Amino acid sequence: MAWWKKREQKTAKERNRYDVDEYLDEKVSLFNIKRVLGYLIKAQGHLKISLVFSILSSLASLAGPLFIKRALDEAVPNKDIRLLILMAVYLTTSIIVSIALSAVRNILVARAGAAIIHDIRYDLISHLQKLSFSFFDGRPHGKIFVRVVPYVNSVSDALSNGIINFVIEVLNIFFIIFFMYKVDPHLASVTVLGLPLLAIFIWTIKPAQRRAWQSVSNKGSNLNAYVQESIDGVRVTQAFDRQEKNLGVMNGLTDERNREWMKAIYISNTVWFSTETISQLVFSFVYIMGVFWMNPMASFGMLLVMGNYAWRFWQPIINLANIYNTFITAMSYLDRIFDTIAEPVTIKDVPNAVAFPFVRGHVEFKNVSFSYDGVRRVLNNVSFDGHPGQSIAIVGPTGAGKTTIVNLLSRFYNIEEGQVLIDGQDIMKVTLSSLRGQMGIMLQDSFLFTGTIADNIRYGKLDATDEEIRAAAQLIGAHNFIEKLPHGYDTHVTERGGGISQGERQLLAFTRTLISNPRILILDEATSSIDTGTEQLVQEGIQTLMKGRTSFIIAHRLSTIRNCTRIMFIADGQITETGTHEELMAMKGRYYELCLAQYEQ
Repeated sequence: MAWWKKREQKTAKERNRYDVDEYLDEKVSLFNIKRVLGYLIKAQGHLKISLVFSILSSLASLAGPLFIKRALDEAVPNKDIRLLILMAVYLTTSIIVSIALSAVRNILVARAGAAIIHDIRYDLISHLQKLSFSFFDGRPHGKIFVRVVPYVNSVSDALSNGIINFVIEVLNIFFIIFFMYKVDPHLASVTVLGLPLLAIFIWTIKPAQRRAWQSVSNKGSNLNAYVQESIDGVRVTQAFDRQEKNLGVMNGLTDERNREWMKAIYISNTVWFSTETISQLVFSFVYIMGVFWMNPMASFGMLLVMGNYAWRFWQPIINLANIYNTFITAMSYLDRIFDTIAEPVTIKDVPNAVAFPFVRGHVEFKNVSFSYDGVRRVLNNVSFDGHPGQSIAIVGPTGAGKTTIVNLLSRFYNIEEGQVLIDGQDIMKVTLSSLRGQMGIMLQDSFLFTGTIADNIRYGKLDATDEEIRAAAQLIGAHNFIEKLPHGYDTHVTERGGGISQGERQLLAFTRTLISNPRILILDEATSSIDTGTEQLVQEGIQTLMKGRTSFIIAHRLSTIRNCTRIMFIADGQITETGTHEELMAMKGRYYELCLAQYEQ
């Protein structure tokens, strides 16, 4: 079984909560390690060059103490001014060269890090756009967002600078060992004595450290989910005076995150503390050995050089411990990121899927059954057909399955049982782009993107001209209110449509649908937020648009549906009544009761 399928089994309801921790395997996944290597390979050009510059910089820096030793042991005792000046020049040159090479290396690593971040975020966003509605239905959007921006940013340094530094510090250790043994084997052996002890300690503490940072990731994700939920629902919060209650919940989530953060910091600091302690003990032993136990006693120059190398030897060890801490933290974030990328794409083209030719619009549902949760059927053995030019209204009580029918027609969810055919072609066997490209879909949520009014309308047809945009707006009745905006069609709006009413947002969304010139039109509560006066203008546009197209209209307003070719009443997952408005009224069934209830209002 694939590693991502080993996650804790939770229902959609349980996952879709800000106070439920997400499960991740405590062990580092080899699958994730391979993914990391894949991104590093893509940026290997900059990384390889930066590695070369790092090695040269390190060698230039390590040569410095040798010049100091020769100056102290030869030039100073012999009062050789020429040699002293020469060693000073060599030392200064080695420092300048080391700094210059490090500067170039830092620029190259920064470029590599930016490229890695771009690739990870691109893959993540690309995959998210392919996932089905059910994935987003079952997770707080804040928990998804935190993976795309903060988590990806957090792993940048670990995957670029961290990897390079890891290689360099390991090489530095070998370089320093070489230089130390060249100067004095005995003191070199003393320096490396503490290394096995530190390795055992780090290996022992590693599992607890990983668990701690995973918990920090969980609590941070929960907090982010709640903050986003609070921002999205701020109007409801203020309407019900829930500010203090919400602050209490956020304080609780923040405290949980801070507690886990401090636990992780304590564990990580034990690695740093142990490394520092062992390094200082070794550093002291080098001087003790050099002064009291060596025969003859080490020269001042040798002691100074070996002390410098001992410090330099343990500095990479300390750096490696810090890199290890960073890597453990990054892996907890990478697990979340790769967990999302590994999420199976359930709504996709089947092998050998064919592109839909020009759609005429003959739609057939054959014995279709569907359930969102695998338990309760929303649709149960539904069958009907619609022909080009027909307008089919779908009405019924809340939760009856009206929106589910159009969701299945658009393949936002996979059909579990039965078939949906368009022009005799099973929609499961055609490409998604060719299917949805010939559909005009207006969902209940009139979502606007950040940009101008024209940009939002053009979303339905990216190559639409300004004239086409104006024509569509005039047809739907949106032109007049757009012209009254400060900058007309160039007026900027946000995703929340600040300064634009809900009805106006719906008009814009409807215009966006119209301009796509679809063969099959789907209107899900398209006029629910439009006032009666505006609705009369919209109805004229709807009638024009529906000519020659198969149209599915979900609406509660009888004025929107009474002139439809056919009306289907859905209840308990089945079509219980079908016919024209007049025919259904004559039957005096549930549709008749619905109409009477609206008239009485």
